[in-house]
Amino acid sequence: MEQYGSGLLRMSALYLKDADLAQDAVQETFIKAYRHLNDYRGESSEKTWLTSICLNTCRDMLRTAWFRHHSRIDVDSLPERPADFSFPDDTVLTEVTRLPAKYREIILLRYYEGLKLKEVAGALRLSEGKVRSRLNKANDLLRDRLKEWYYDEES
Repeated sequence: MEQYGSGLLRMSALYLKDADLAQDAVQETFIKAYRHLNDYRGESSEKTWLTSICLNTCRDMLRTAWFRHHSRIDVDSLPERPADFSFPDDTVLTEVTRLPAKYREIILLRYYEGLKLKEVAGALRLSEGKVRSRLNKANDLLRDRLKEWYYDEES
């Protein structure tokens, strides 16, 4: 928990856009991991395994009717970033949280969690080609949105 808890919390908060729900998701992740510890086959790293459980927990939370009507938080309310993770401002982070879930999770896993493409593919149960494709699309979407933001700021 000490080793992966803060990273999973931050990822969950970015994914769910709610700090309290993120805490619930991380707690549920560790409960599920403990219950299924005997099922861990060691085919991926512990971090990838926990990240996969956490993402599935977040997805389950997003599917509930209650969540769709729950108010969201702003970027300033998210847990502290790790020291090695920084943006010059929160523009990029805000745009990442606005991406569709399938692109947002790829960006979070690859750039925030620092997983390799193979690990991202394993965590999401996708082929590496699909991960590359989604990562490219997500980067294109972010680039376009940030260009729009930049030009709006200059005006």
